[in-house]
Amino acid sequence: MQESSYLKETPSQTAGPYVHIGLTPNFCDIGGVYAEDLGSAMVNDKTLGERITVTGRIYDGTGALVRDAVVEIWQADSAGLYNSPSEMRGTADPNFTGWGRCPTSAEDGAYIFETVKPGRVPFKDGSMMAPHISFWIVARGINIGLHTRMYFPEEADANKADPLLSRIEHRERTATMIASRDDTTCTFDIRLQGEQETVFLDI
Repeated sequence: MQESSYLKETPSQTAGPYVHIGLTPNFCDIGGVYAEDLGSAMVNDKTLGERITVTGRIYDGTGALVRDAVVEIWQADSAGLYNSPSEMRGTADPNFTGWGRCPTSAEDGAYIFETVKPGRVPFKDGSMMAPHISFWIVARGINIGLHTRMYFPEEADANKADPLLSRIEHRERTATMIASRDDTTCTFDIRLQGEQETVFLDI
C-alpha cells in the first residue's frame, strides 16, 4: 500500500471527441461562456505588417478529413517580436495578439486565421530563423498535442538556412512544413500519418 500523500501520474487520455466544444463554445453554438471564442481574432485595423490568410485542412492516416480538431498558432509580429512577457528584444505590436485558435469546420474540415506575415526571429544560438508560424493540433485520438511549423514558399533562401529545417534528416520531408501561397492566402494542409506525413516537432 502506498501512502495517501503519494502523487501518481494521471493516465493519459485522448483529447476528443469534445475538445472543440470545450475550447470554442461559440463556434459550437454554446453561448454565455465567452463573449467571443478565445483566439478567434488576432488582428485589428491598426495591426502593422502584411496581412495574410492562413488556411488548410487536417487529414488522418487514411486520407479522411479530421472535422473536429482544434488548431492553435503562435507567431512573431511583422517585426519579429513576440507578444510575450519573456520578449526582451523590444516591444511587440500592441495591436497583434500573436496567438490564435480555430476549430476545423464540420462541413469541409478547414481552419482559417487572419493574421500577418511574421518577421524573422533568432534561434537559441543567435542565428536567424526563416519566417514561420508555430502550430499546435489536438483532436480525438491524439494523446498529446502535435507541434509543427509552417514556413513560407517565397522565403526559399531563408528556409534553406533555417536552423530547424536544416536538422531534418530526410530533406525531402521539409516540403511538408512549407505552405503553398496564392496572393495573400497561404494554404497549409496537415497530414497526421501516412504518405506525405507532416513533420512534427518534439518540444
